[in-house]
Amino acid sequence: MGNVSEEARIKIGRKAGAIGICVNIFLFAIKLFAGILSGSVSMVADAVNNLTDAGSSILLLVGYLLSAKPADREHPYGHARMEYLCGLFISIIVTVLGIELFSSSVKSVFSPDNWAEYGVPAVVVMVLAIFIKVVLAVFYKIVGKKIDSQNLKAAAVDSIGDVCATSAVILAMILTPVFGPKTDGVFGAVIAVYIFVMGVKLVIESSNTILGKAPDVELVKKIISKIKSYDGVIGIHDLVIHNYGVDKYFASVHVEMDASRDVMESHDIIDNIEVDFKRDMGISLVIHLDPICINDERVIFLKNSIREILDEISGEFSSPISFHDFRAVFGVTHSNLIFDVAITDEFSLKDNELVDMIRSEIKKKLGGEYNSVIRPRLHDKQILKKLY
Repeated sequence: MGNVSEEARIKIGRKAGAIGICVNIFLFAIKLFAGILSGSVSMVADAVNNLTDAGSSILLLVGYLLSAKPADREHPYGHARMEYLCGLFISIIVTVLGIELFSSSVKSVFSPDNWAEYGVPAVVVMVLAIFIKVVLAVFYKIVGKKIDSQNLKAAAVDSIGDVCATSAVILAMILTPVFGPKTDGVFGAVIAVYIFVMGVKLVIESSNTILGKAPDVELVKKIISKIKSYDGVIGIHDLVIHNYGVDKYFASVHVEMDASRDVMESHDIIDNIEVDFKRDMGISLVIHLDPICINDERVIFLKNSIREILDEISGEFSSPISFHDFRAVFGVTHSNLIFDVAITDEFSLKDNELVDMIRSEIKKKLGGEYNSVIRPRLHDKQILKKLY
């Protein structure tokens, strides 16, 4: 999570976006001028690449402006995801321009009028562009890390890619006199393919963020560790984390506490945890209290027996299994064992097959008087491993 305040983060992001706009428009202008003078399609393609970077910086700036808007009736969780939406728009623009540039480059290769004459000004322009882009990449990387900005980190990677693309233009300058004028069009096509691939990667990354990626494992571990550090917390499960923008997390979790403890005291502990999370980590946490019986020897025996059964099945299928919300309802003729089973989406058995296997093992090891009420529940693989 970021180490700067939200206000400072937005201000820094705006300045970074403004710097990116100025730098890329300048590079676009000098490359386009040099490309037109020399007749180089690869140089023009590289210039257009800088124009797309300027557009990306504009959207980056707009994203920070819109994401700073406070929550309202229509958007109770704020507008921070606008940063992600702008990132998606940038990615789509880059992808489309990559396709257009590839088409133009291919036409140039097969055009009988294709020519390119490089002079000293063109070489100076491209070398200067490489130096500026390296400096910009370092700037984006440092600032992106400081404010934990996915877009700025992507811009740093894109700037390094621009250095490679511009280097390819310089290589075309060197090879064109040797292999002929069509060399320029070939390198233009190579740059266009690079732009397209980068655009597709950015589309996938932006889409995953908007759709909702699995939470970072380190963040999950930190949340689990903090909750378990409170007096009276026996265990936790069903941790769900939602992201509504950088450092804007909403989470819910079930916390197990001793059923014999005064309910008002347990409730007070949970209230303190929620307040502490908002203050210390900026996470809006909602906790559901699960009372756990820890003093009844019969219940403890049954719970430990089920844990052994699940461990055996887990070992047999090489996939983690856990359970929670265990309750035992004792009757005269039979007793019900009620619990949830946590599994991963990679578990090889179907839900009903797993439930039947657990029920069969319970009957075999504990006796026919025990009925099982089981609900299988999917968990992210990494989270499951950390939780249990």
